Amino acid sequence: MSNTPMAASPLTRAVLEIDEYASGLGWDQPARLFALVDTARLRAQEPSLAAQLGLQDEPEITGLTPIEQDEVPADKPLDEFLATIAWPDAVVGCALTVERLMLPPSAEAQVPQGLSEAKLARWVADHPDRQEVRMTVGVLRDGARDSALRLRDKDAPTEVLTGAGLVPGLAEALSATFAE
Repeated sequence: MSNTPMAASPLTRAVLEIDEYASGLGWDQPARLFALVDTARLRAQEPSLAAQLGLQDEPEITGLTPIEQDEVPADKPLDEFLATIAWPDAVVGCALTVERLMLPPSAEAQVPQGLSEAKLARWVADHPDRQEVRMTVGVLRDGARDSALRLRDKDAPTEVLTGAGLVPGLAEALSATFAE
């Protein structure tokens, strides 16, 4: 968490830690799903796992520890995959990092009507104003949300945009994984 501000909330710190991790892997990566667990509880209840994760010497007693899950299937739509997830009680939140192409709001008026999903994706990919973005979204069981956005063209820790409402649809889908 070298570039993560200590004054940030535990969720913001976890989201930025995941963004930093994903950044170290480079671009053109698959989506990655993380369970978020209470660090103090993890150390107390699972000391061997905490040691494996290098948490035994962490000075911070509050916070969230991201634990990467198995691969997100590339052959299934993300919303369908997320709908299959149920978390155990020990998981207090989850986060997902995913890369997408996006267009500026000014391009909305140019979108051709009636395109299939595949043709729309191709149209966006070919658009001269498209931008590649990595979105990291985290949610907690209590409803808290946070996000980090990193543009490929401005790939630097100081250029990461954060905020709770940046990717509302993905935050909703992640929150639904905690629905009873």
